[in-house]
Amino acid sequence: MLDKVLIANRGEIALRVLRACKELGIKTVAVHSKADRELMHVRLADEAVCIGPAASAQSYLNIPALISAAEVTDSSAIHPGYGFLSENANFAEQVERSGFTFVGPRAETIRLMGDKVSAINAMKAAGVPTVPGSDGPLPDDDTEIRRIAGRIGYPVIIKAAAGGGGRGMRVVRNDDEVAKAASVTRSEAAAAFGDGTVYMEKFLENPRHVEVQVLADGQGNAIHLYDRDCSLQRRHQKVLEEAPAPHLDPEARAKVLKSCTDACIEINYRGAGTFEFLYENGEFFFIEMNTRVQVEHPVTEMVTGVDIVKEQLRIACGQPLSLKQSDVELRGHAFECRINAEDSRTFMPSPGKIDLYHPPGGLGVRMDSHIYTGYSVPPYYDSLIGKLITWGADRDIALVRMRNALDELLVEGIKTNIDLQKDLVRDSAFQRGGVNIHYLEKKLGLS
Repeated sequence: MLDKVLIANRGEIALRVLRACKELGIKTVAVHSKADRELMHVRLADEAVCIGPAASAQSYLNIPALISAAEVTDSSAIHPGYGFLSENANFAEQVERSGFTFVGPRAETIRLMGDKVSAINAMKAAGVPTVPGSDGPLPDDDTEIRRIAGRIGYPVIIKAAAGGGGRGMRVVRNDDEVAKAASVTRSEAAAAFGDGTVYMEKFLENPRHVEVQVLADGQGNAIHLYDRDCSLQRRHQKVLEEAPAPHLDPEARAKVLKSCTDACIEINYRGAGTFEFLYENGEFFFIEMNTRVQVEHPVTEMVTGVDIVKEQLRIACGQPLSLKQSDVELRGHAFECRINAEDSRTFMPSPGKIDLYHPPGGLGVRMDSHIYTGYSVPPYYDSLIGKLITWGADRDIALVRMRNALDELLVEGIKTNIDLQKDLVRDSAFQRGGVNIHYLEKKLGLS
């Protein structure tokens, strides 16, 4: 087992990783910016190192500072969490070259799946269903671009190969717009990501967002932990998730689950990962793979009983998977509400001091959060302050528990999106299950 792990992140995921390390008897090192001295995991870690000022570029994205912190604390591994450098192939490469273990996939795998074009080609080769598209980067020739769009069929969407998080994409509905849209997206991609490569796909009008959680050890073994539905999104950012995804075609579901584990073996994947799909009319279409632990991983843990972060740590130290597919049993249903420090109506961030924090409790209730009474939410980072998760023997019970838990949750002193989440879990369409990715924005009057 690993001796000491440096946690290259902050907030609730840093605390989540620390807890997993403690259960496995691994010593921990917390790194933090000057603005994050009072984070809970910093208080609880065996050692703490300040790596720079508040700005992410000078702290959590500062690779030399992170490597130096690992060196001075004699750490054996670095866990990147999610966000920041978690899917940065250069970081993973430098960690390994410096003599530390990177808790995640190999750099070449991150690089492969980080480029949307190469990822789609790899998935096609592995038998994973993909969206009809351009079969590679779009050329500069306007006539050829229009020909490709005609073959795919309008509407189409033009995407930056290096994009993500809803950035670097443009929907086009006719021949008159497609060439110009490709040119504009290419320019925006070059400015935002340093890579102007773009590609084209069929645009699905009303899909759901369904993803498959996988674990693989890089030794020829891979399993899936079933699926999640993450369709409630605002501006491509997930708001509420559940597992398993409701109302899926059983045959299509079984096929896509197997294709994901087959793909892991095909690309020699190592660690935890998530295959993200659009699901429409009983069909799955691959959109990307996240080569890290997901924000929403707790709903999968609640319905399978598998500790995904502990499995990451075991795999990183060279152990084979501790589970076979036959060991994974789906039990009940789970929801996760992301709790953000932002206004429920305007979505404006609301940093500041928390005067009172009272997490909910009871059977089937889990709260993953780094906040506490007296903690000050800084203005420099993502607004996520916690994740409220509930489990039930079936979807209805899990949903009732979520309603009750949201009513019990108290965060005073700052504005939060708790009222929005209370509204969502009482929404009649959401209660029936299976809303599409546009539902929330239409409900909020944003589209």
